[in-house]
Amino acid sequence: MFLLDDLFVRPFISIIDALHAMALEELYDVEGIRDALKENQLLYEIGELDEETYRERKETLEEELRVAREVHEQVRNKTIEVNA
Repeated sequence: MFLLDDLFVRPFISIIDALHAMALEELYDVEGIRDALKENQLLYEIGELDEETYRERKETLEEELRVAREVHEQVRNKTIEVNA
């Protein structure tokens, strides 16, 4: 029974793990969030955003960046937990 599991089930689990990791890395795009922070700063500096909007967006993006970095770290360490 265990031999069959090793032969038939493990390859599928490996594929699912790889797809899951790829999906998380795409969903939590650290570089994309950094770019959004830079864009936010630029828009504020050229006067396209008022200070309140700038600060609110900056706080939101910084929180997203923190979460994205945490997720990427968990993916690298293979400690990510899937909660259903």
